[in-house]
Amino acid sequence: MIRSMTAFARKDVQDGQGTLTCEIRTVNHRYLEPSFRLPEALRELENPFREELRKQLKRGKVDVSIRLQSAEAGVPGFEINEDIAKAVNEAANHVNRMLDNPAHINALDILRWPGVLSVPEQDYSPVKEAALKLFKDTVEELAVVRAREGERLRPLFEDRLTQMRALVATVREGMPGLLKAQEEHLRERFQKAKVELDPERVAQEMVMLAQKSDVAEELDRLDAHISEVTDTLKREEAIGRRLDFLMQELNREANTLSSKSIDAGVTRAAVDLKVLIEQVREQVQNVE
Repeated sequence: MIRSMTAFARKDVQDGQGTLTCEIRTVNHRYLEPSFRLPEALRELENPFREELRKQLKRGKVDVSIRLQSAEAGVPGFEINEDIAKAVNEAANHVNRMLDNPAHINALDILRWPGVLSVPEQDYSPVKEAALKLFKDTVEELAVVRAREGERLRPLFEDRLTQMRALVATVREGMPGLLKAQEEHLRERFQKAKVELDPERVAQEMVMLAQKSDVAEELDRLDAHISEVTDTLKREEAIGRRLDFLMQELNREANTLSSKSIDAGVTRAAVDLKVLIEQVREQVQNVE
């Protein structure tokens, strides 16, 4: 299956403590590289999130953003420790009575005293459970999007592979005639140079020419690599790295075919092959 590394998914969920929003964006990358922007209350969930990503994704740069919008608007409630506040006030008044010029103590001074004012701790357990499920659902949706985007590349791959096969077949079919034409050309050169046609010498020259221009192995390997790409596109696991390797192998054989060319037609076929291979390779860079 072809899976694109470029995708986006977003999901929301509401509970009694507010609204959770999860957004995940992915782009192509050689390895799986996640980064997280999480509320402080959910920071400890980063490792479980990473494990969930590894189950669904193999490659890609992944940006995860989770936001928590509290259902309680406005200023959060505070708790005042009245016993400490009274003790601070009494201590301040006691000291003031000993001073000739006592300083007035106000409410803010008392509230700043350690232990007087506190924010009640909130139980985020339900939010964490909701966040774990929300993240899993969002990752699953992301995987579906990546698969859908990847499958849109299939017609392009199949079209280019069909064209590659046709070029290889054309070169293969034309090689016997091409070698025969080269033999006749060699005989004409000998005749123009008024060199006596020594059958043994002609045979030696033709053997050397055939060896130099023998591209049967390159054509066989091109056919084999094209078939391997076709089979790889049918696999269910991540195929991006394998496809990238096969594109390198195809390009290597096309270069060799070009270097051995003794005919403008073969050279054009090799160039066309390299263009098609490059078109596929560009798209393969975004395949998981």
